[in-house]
Amino acid sequence: MQEVVILEKVYGDRSGFEKMNKKLRSLLGDLEVEWKLSAVRKNWVMVALSGEDEEISANLIREEFGEVPYSLKNVEEGQTYRGRFIDLGKVGYGAYVDIGVFRPAPKDALLPLYYLKKTFEDIPVRWMIRRFGWVDNLPVEVEVTRVEFGAREIELAFTEKELKRIRTWTSDGFDKLFVVGTISEKVEEALIKTGHGRDVKRMEELGLMETLLVLKKGTQAPGIIKAIGPHLPGAVFGAIKFEERS
Repeated sequence: MQEVVILEKVYGDRSGFEKMNKKLRSLLGDLEVEWKLSAVRKNWVMVALSGEDEEISANLIREEFGEVPYSLKNVEEGQTYRGRFIDLGKVGYGAYVDIGVFRPAPKDALLPLYYLKKTFEDIPVRWMIRRFGWVDNLPVEVEVTRVEFGAREIELAFTEKELKRIRTWTSDGFDKLFVVGTISEKVEEALIKTGHGRDVKRMEELGLMETLLVLKKGTQAPGIIKAIGPHLPGAVFGAIKFEERS
């Protein structure tokens, strides 16, 4: 049996399992392999494979979805990782990102406060979280800047690609919603049911269960949250709102 923990999480309404099964059926096609999905530590998705083609299937899955580093010893300074915000706002000295380190014990990595202030603005991290619409489980691309193996500490910075994305999101004048904890198809259904599909300029899948909605000019995020929220139990919303920073 081959086991791969991919760079996706399933949580919230757990609708991601069905969607991931469809993706795997498309990817693995006629290969002689069976698989089982489960959520392991911190909701990362593990694919357990068995069958004649399990090894080639595992390699295809790694190539398509990526794989967590598993162990601290596999984390390298200067390398890029795809992680998820976790425990946002619980500490004032930075923002934690889960990059998938399980051994020797589960360990989250830190975007330190000094880095965040230098990069964005000299404001408390909780204000940044609100301003940028950050929510737990939102995918982010980060680079490891320091690893202390003895103290088991990992420090991060955003990649240039991620910084460019954040700055675009917060400067283009369009309110935005991050919807995490359900698949994009359910978000679209909620928009159609409530008649708010016409208020969305663009929908973008950020991850298996994370969706970005770019709203049209004149459409404000709080109103959309109020409308579609009851149709998306288990979902959590983050918003970038321009009217508050005029």
